[in-house]
Amino acid sequence: MGKLTGGRKGSRRMFPVGMGDVNPASAKGKESGNAEESLNTWRIHLEDTMREYAATGELGDVTDWRTAVESGDEDSEADQEPDSPNSGEGQNPERKEMVPKGGVTYEALTKQGYTIVGSHSGVKICRWTKSALRGRGSCYKFSFYGIKSHLCMETTPSLSCSNKCVFCWRHGTNPVGTTWRWKVDPADEVFKGVVEGHYRKIKMMKGVPGVRADRFSEAFQIRHCALSLVGEPVFYPYINEFLHLLHSSKISSFLVCNAQHPAQLAALGPVTQLYVSIDASNRDSLKKIDRPLHRDFWERFQSCLDILREKRNQQRTVFRLTLVKGFNVDDEVMGYADLVEKGLPCFVEVKGVTYCGTSTAGEAGLTMKNVPFYEEVVAFVEALNKELQRRGLEYGIAAEHAHSCCILIGSNRFFINGRWHTHIDYKRFFELLEEGKEFGPEDYIGEATPEWANWGNGGFDPADVRVHRKGKAAKKLRDEAAAEMETESGGCG
Repeated sequence: MGKLTGGRKGSRRMFPVGMGDVNPASAKGKESGNAEESLNTWRIHLEDTMREYAATGELGDVTDWRTAVESGDEDSEADQEPDSPNSGEGQNPERKEMVPKGGVTYEALTKQGYTIVGSHSGVKICRWTKSALRGRGSCYKFSFYGIKSHLCMETTPSLSCSNKCVFCWRHGTNPVGTTWRWKVDPADEVFKGVVEGHYRKIKMMKGVPGVRADRFSEAFQIRHCALSLVGEPVFYPYINEFLHLLHSSKISSFLVCNAQHPAQLAALGPVTQLYVSIDASNRDSLKKIDRPLHRDFWERFQSCLDILREKRNQQRTVFRLTLVKGFNVDDEVMGYADLVEKGLPCFVEVKGVTYCGTSTAGEAGLTMKNVPFYEEVVAFVEALNKELQRRGLEYGIAAEHAHSCCILIGSNRFFINGRWHTHIDYKRFFELLEEGKEFGPEDYIGEATPEWANWGNGGFDPADVRVHRKGKAAKKLRDEAAAEMETESGGCG
């Protein structure tokens, strides 16, 4: 109890005492004026801390949840890092590392397969990279955009995030915060570290049954970087320098942000494709599913959509919708259509949530009941597409990857001569960057989307072999293999 209260001499407080305004009128309509809301938030984070202490016997950084601030407060000089490496020479030497080696967070993430780079970055090999190395199929990005998964590196320069989403892969083990208050690693060190970490992961696949020699060799030439691993990439103060290093090495970039940092999003340089996670269609649902730390999260969210609309003629923009049954699916088609009409993205990716085990973050535990069937995702996409067309918005269902439970809605800007052209001309993208002139998404459109990836055709590359481990399809494959072996053995006498 002494560790909980901090009242015993020489003890360390496990969790800070919460505060809540019992007079809603005095808070001028802000959430902080709701005593019940404040108490509930405090209780959830206290439970998180107690569970962590019970499991590890250690106390981590437990003050992050209380750093939720309004936009104006976040811009104070004390909390801001410099925007360029040159001005970073005078950064506060007392700043702590985000993920110190040997700490609770470090141990939790490395146990999950991460390679921690420096003090705040990470890299992890994707399951689709392993699948592609074995010739068992690439992820939806190959079907939609022509990205081979065994040439893709999934990383983040910032393990910290401003949300605690209920479907987070990390179950709340990554750090959270609303301002960057940690030590900052230079972009060149982060770039070198994540590339080396990725290649070490690839080397570990040598000798794994089924790995194809040609793809294993190709995998040591990264051609694409997915900045979507965990955390918030635009949170990193030197994100533009990091992107420049990627592009200088002819590595394309897909960057995913959580629509909570409009200032950083507005200042972001060119990326091959820019994503914003659209996890709900209204304020209440967004608060329930993303559990944002910012009090003005909805205003920030709306500002990011405005910024994305401005950028849609400069680079490819994407809304990413993750459907979670019981949270953001029922009766939200109209709301999502409103958001699409506001941001006018080049594409809308709709994906069913991936179940990664029961989350222990607060009371947000998900089960398989929250995972939509592919047929349910199809029904949602068809309803959304119908509503967009009813409003006169020029969109259509372009492609699918049923294996990932993912479907792509595209702007008719990419429907050319009767065919969808969702793939990217990566060589042309790098040429345009080197030319230094203004360009837009139409300037690096690739070849037509393959027929097998088009809507209605499943989206699995016929050059690969899909492996079914369970169900009737798996039994059928086993029976066919057994019959083939029987035929062959009969022929041999």
